[in-house]
Amino acid sequence: MATAFLAPLGRTVRASAHRTVRSIEDRTPADRDRAIDGLRALALLAVPTGHWLLGGFTLDADGALHNASPLSAFGFLSPASWVLQMLGIFFLVGGHASVLSFRRAAERGGSTGDWLRGRLVRLGRPVLGVTAVWAVLLPLLYGLGVPEATLRTGATLVIQPLWFVGVYAVITALTPYCVRAARRMGAWAAAPLLAAVAVVDFLRYGPFADAMPSWLSLLNLLPGWMFAYQLGVSWGERRLGRRAAWSLLLGGAALFAALLLFFHYPASMVGVPGQDRTNSHPPSLLVLALAAAQSGAAVLLRDRLARLLRRPALWAPVVIINLSAMTILCWHQTAMLSAAVPASFLGPVPGLTVAPDTLGWLLARLAWLPVFAAALLLIGRTTRRFEAPWTGVTRARRAIAALLAAGFAVFALGLA
Repeated sequence: MATAFLAPLGRTVRASAHRTVRSIEDRTPADRDRAIDGLRALALLAVPTGHWLLGGFTLDADGALHNASPLSAFGFLSPASWVLQMLGIFFLVGGHASVLSFRRAAERGGSTGDWLRGRLVRLGRPVLGVTAVWAVLLPLLYGLGVPEATLRTGATLVIQPLWFVGVYAVITALTPYCVRAARRMGAWAAAPLLAAVAVVDFLRYGPFADAMPSWLSLLNLLPGWMFAYQLGVSWGERRLGRRAAWSLLLGGAALFAALLLFFHYPASMVGVPGQDRTNSHPPSLLVLALAAAQSGAAVLLRDRLARLLRRPALWAPVVIINLSAMTILCWHQTAMLSAAVPASFLGPVPGLTVAPDTLGWLLARLAWLPVFAAALLLIGRTTRRFEAPWTGVTRARRAIAALLAAGFAVFALGLA
C-alpha cells in the first residue's frame, strides 16, 4: 500500500521539479553570465555551512545556551575554514556585478545617486525585516520561558552576519571610485589596499605592537574587504585577465603559506574563543592572501564553470539561491536556533546543546545540517518577501519596523 501511494507521489514531484527547471532555463537571457551567478551561489552556501559546522552551544546549569566553537578543541579543523571562508569570492563577484549594473544605469541616463539608492535599498530591506521580526520575537520567547542568556546568545548570532551588509553597503557606495581606479591601473588598483592592510598588521603584530592602540585593527576593515571587490571591478572592466589571475592564485597561495609558517598567523579564518588574535574581525593580511588566491582561481575557472551551468538541472538551483541571497544571509542563524532553542528545554542533545569538544559532536552536527537546511527553507518561504519591494507598506509601518530594528540592535550589541 505504501509503495502504491509513494510511486505516484514521486512521479508528481519529479514532474513538478522538471517543469520548474525548464521554466527557469527558458526565462534565462542568452547573455546571462552564469559563471558569476554560480560563484555567488557557492559563496552564499558557504556562509550557513560554515556557521552551522563551526559554531556550537553549551548548556549552563540554568538551561541557557552559550556560544562555543569546535575549533577550540579541534585545531585540525582549521583548514575547513579556508574552504568555507568565501567572502573573498562574494566581494569579487559583487564588484563584478556592481560595475556592470553601474554601467547599464549610466547608459540608460540614470544618475549615480539613483543607482546607489537602489542598491542600498535592496540590501537594507531584508536586514530591516529580520531585525524587526526578532525584536517582536524576543519578548514572546521570554514570556514562553526562554532564558534571557539564551535570547542574548541568539541575538548575537542573528546580528553577527549583518556586519557584512554594512561593510558591503559602504564599499558599494565607493563603486564609482573603484571604476576609475580600475580603468587607470587595472588589477593593480587593488595593490594599495593590500599594502594598507600589511602596514596595519605590521604595526599591531610587529615589534611595536605593545605601543599600538587597540582600535588600530579597525583600520583594516575597509581596505581588507574592499580588496576583492576592487579586483571584481577590474574584472568587470576587463582589466583582469588570465595572466593576472595566475599571479593572484600563485602569489596569494605563497603569501598565505608564508604568513602561516613564518609569521605565526592563526590557522583559522574565523575567530576561536581563547585566542588573542583573529583573522576575520577585522580582516588580517591572511584573509587578503586567501581572497587573492580564490579570486585568481575564480577568473581561471570562469569559462569551465559557465559551460557546466549550461545544464538546466545545475543552473536552476543557482538561480534560486541567487534570488534568495539576502534571505540566506539574514535567516540562516535563525534556522539553527529554531532547533537549538527547543532542544535546550530537553537538556543535553548531541550536536545541539552538548559542548562541541568530541568527535561524537562532529558526527551529530553533520546529521543536524539537513534539519537546519529544511528549517531555512521553511523560514525563507515567508521571509523572502522582505527582499521584494515593500509596495503598499505605509511610511508609518516602515518607521515602526525601523524602531523595532534599532531596539533589537541595542539588545544584541549588549547595550541594554
